[in-house]
Amino acid sequence: MSRIGNNPIPIPNEIKVSLEGSKLSIESGEVSRSLSVYSNIDIKIKDDIIYVTRKNDSKFNKSMHGTTRQLISNIITGLSHGFTKELEIIGVGYQANVQGNRLKLQLGYSHDIYFDVPNDIQIITEKTKITVKGVDKQLVGAVAAKIRSFRKPEPYKGKGIRYKGEVVKIKQGKKVGE
Repeated sequence: MSRIGNNPIPIPNEIKVSLEGSKLSIESGEVSRSLSVYSNIDIKIKDDIIYVTRKNDSKFNKSMHGTTRQLISNIITGLSHGFTKELEIIGVGYQANVQGNRLKLQLGYSHDIYFDVPNDIQIITEKTKITVKGVDKQLVGAVAAKIRSFRKPEPYKGKGIRYKGEVVKIKQGKKVGE
């Protein structure tokens, strides 16, 4: 039994949902997203609520049931509220700036790192804080992970880029002279 897949998805007032064959279109104002639905998954829209059901109980259909429901829910949440990931930069002289459509990172290397921001993503910086905002949950997470990968937190001093609230265990360095 799919506990996630059986949950109905409420549709907010500002969002319009339409189903044409196996293609689900969701739009809010000027922004729209579409999702191709697997053939053994049925979608019904009644009274501003989306119901996701599966045709049979094969293992693959069970997995696609919950996945499809969550993908639809993520699109609706993204269009109504948006998704945000916050990163912190820790280290002396480490900082970030947005220059047009590029993110400039100074992370202690001999050169600055320039990251081209995708079209659907908005990045806001405050010296040592980076906020990644967007409509697509997967893209927001991927961009935040890519930015973090430029200088992951190291375990001895904790310097680097980390997610807000991420705990980095600090190791003890070598002991000399004992």
